Amino acid sequence: MKSKRLHASVEQREVLHGGFLTLSRYVFRVEKHDGGYRDLTWEVMERGHAVAVLGFDPALDRVVLISEFRPGVLLAGDHPFTDNLVAGGMEADESAEDAAIREMREETGLELREPRVIHPGAYVSSGGTSEKITLVFGFVDTANAGGVHGNAEENEDILTVVIPSQEFISRVQSAQITDLKTLVAGYWFASNYSALKK
Repeated sequence: MKSKRLHASVEQREVLHGGFLTLSRYVFRVEKHDGGYRDLTWEVMERGHAVAVLGFDPALDRVVLISEFRPGVLLAGDHPFTDNLVAGGMEADESAEDAAIREMREETGLELREPRVIHPGAYVSSGGTSEKITLVFGFVDTANAGGVHGNAEENEDILTVVIPSQEFISRVQSAQITDLKTLVAGYWFASNYSALKK
């Protein structure tokens, strides 16, 4: 049975912190599943939307990832340098494909070709943040890939990581990749790998 489309609205907003991340306290008026309404007070982190990019070199059969310090991973008790997709914030007037090209260049020094959206936007953690990430796939030439890159103005220190496609798929399927956007793109890549190689 299809569930009823319920209503929710923002009644109040108080900005608790403004910066790279904005933390706001909201009061929401939310319709209940069994009728009536309730008021909820909730803190939500806002930072805009982002793009994540899976770069694939079909000639050398390799995938491009990056390694950089991830503070949330450290605070959760794990090793904070993880292999993830290239990713970054999208400007308000920027397409996902243009953002993907820019981020690939900034974070790896590589040119992304034939970018295409493989997921129009998934919420990172919708109970705590409004951020949505669009997944983009494209082709790269990894013959001379490597080194440390990043936007100096953003204090980035990003290592380019190039791995064989089958190793990437194996790391995704064996839960060695712990970044959710990289996992989603990795399963998409595994499903489409044969066609992408042609």
